[in-house]
Amino acid sequence: MDDSFVVPGIEKWVDEVLLDGPGTQVCLRLPEVIDRAKLRRLVQERQIELAQSGLRAGGAAALRLPPSLAFVTHLLAVWRSGGQAILLDHRLTDYEVRRAIERLVPQVVVAPAGPVVAGLRTFVDVEASIASYSGHPASTAHAVVQLSSGSTGPSKVIGRTAEDLVEEVKRYTQIDGVPVENERLILLPSMVHVLGLVGGLLYGLHAGVELVPPARLTGDAILQAIAAEPTPATVLGVPFHIGLLASVQQSRSLPQFKRMTTGGELVPKAVSDAFEQKYGVPLGNMYGMTEVGVIGTDLYGQHRPAIRPAPGIEVRTVDGELQIARKESPYLGLSDPARWSDGWLRTRDAGVVDPETGLVSIKGRLDSQVSVGGLKVDLTEVEYTLGTLRGVEAAVVVYDGSITAYLQLKERRETVRLEAELSQRLASYKRPRTLHVLDQLPRTTTGKLVRDLTVLRKAVS
Repeated sequence: MDDSFVVPGIEKWVDEVLLDGPGTQVCLRLPEVIDRAKLRRLVQERQIELAQSGLRAGGAAALRLPPSLAFVTHLLAVWRSGGQAILLDHRLTDYEVRRAIERLVPQVVVAPAGPVVAGLRTFVDVEASIASYSGHPASTAHAVVQLSSGSTGPSKVIGRTAEDLVEEVKRYTQIDGVPVENERLILLPSMVHVLGLVGGLLYGLHAGVELVPPARLTGDAILQAIAAEPTPATVLGVPFHIGLLASVQQSRSLPQFKRMTTGGELVPKAVSDAFEQKYGVPLGNMYGMTEVGVIGTDLYGQHRPAIRPAPGIEVRTVDGELQIARKESPYLGLSDPARWSDGWLRTRDAGVVDPETGLVSIKGRLDSQVSVGGLKVDLTEVEYTLGTLRGVEAAVVVYDGSITAYLQLKERRETVRLEAELSQRLASYKRPRTLHVLDQLPRTTTGKLVRDLTVLRKAVS
């Protein structure tokens, strides 16, 4: 895509940016092969069904579907109809869905016709049911409405326009190291969330990249998906998925394996080094937000832990906080000046921008810095150090009147042993006063570790 590219009108952008191309070109391998001709036909059929159920141009449709062909075709059909798509993770409770529908008032709601038995499947075969609601036209011009991951508190309602989505797709085409036409993308994140949606589905459709969700969310299944075809393959996931691949007793040769790229939380150097040693491919980093999409990348692992801003993204720091230039607030409803004002979005992430290289170093959440006895402690440093201890698979550290750690172990270890090892690596005022060992740490639907105190306390009780 060149710099002269003009974003088509709302009624044309799906055809011109996402669905255009040779009819025989493979878009999805589920394992059923879906080429462009078939995808275009299915989208047209879904568009007719949505219109019959009451969706009109300028209206809104809520999609409560798991990753599936039904999700892909209904999403594209909503946009092709000139409608707004409200994406609701299928794992949300009925109460959460009701609250979202009452607030956003869609004209139709698309949901599974029956129970979804997904298990470890990354992509499911589901039949959709369309219910009509007495909704009104969409109150904003956003093409997509999403809920934030809620890793540190309640979800926010975020909207993005068709122009914004197309600009991000264009941004991906200019990043060195992303998969290109006739290559494959092994897609692990949910397409309901921004990494899987834009970095996976929309970019893949535009660039002619074959999207391949593995049969199951296991390390072996991911490797099988890589090995299934001779063309180069990139794995797109989050740090949680690195653990799946690390658990595999890798013995086969995989010349197709080009790289793995992770979004979400930054990957510790020890983890990335172990991954690259095991598979012999780069582990790339991607930093982004639901509100913006991709902000910066380091797909070759050259600058770890720093990243380079993506083309067209302007980053600055104010009082140690990273801010991103945005023309308008991404939040629906009244604009919160604490999050967006004067064309700048506050990320709530601490960071530094190198004035010479432009590289951005992310130092963790601003709310991760606490005072203990008058001494400053960065909870992300404590988390990182816990993660270096033998047997610790994941750690969350919060301040709950004192520093408290929640751990998930990959092998049985006595708490007293962990505390003794930690005492050799951290000053006493930085060390957690309490260690809670859980079978599984709570995670959001995008795989991020939850840091909400209420959720963590409940997990212990």
